[in-house]
Amino acid sequence: MTTNDNPQMRRIKFRAWHRGTREADYTVGGFFERYHAQWNDEEIAWFEKFMDEQDADIIGWAVGTIPVPEEWKGPMMDKFLKLDFVKIEN
Repeated sequence: MTTNDNPQMRRIKFRAWHRGTREADYTVGGFFERYHAQWNDEEIAWFEKFMDEQDADIIGWAVGTIPVPEEWKGPMMDKFLKLDFVKIEN
């Protein structure tokens, strides 16, 4: 099943790419694009809860200007913090 065939994943994708700031769009949306196809139900739930956080906090965690709260630490955050999914365009 593709993302387009799954209403839940379509909704999540839209939310991931429409954060409110371009930086958050690329960071959260890029993370979704890179990893969503391999997520299980628990990881999808984590990501949906993650998207409820403020963009400023998410970006702060991503670039290391603010510490990641204990509740968010774990394998999903470890993948997120690598930022290997963000494409830099010239």
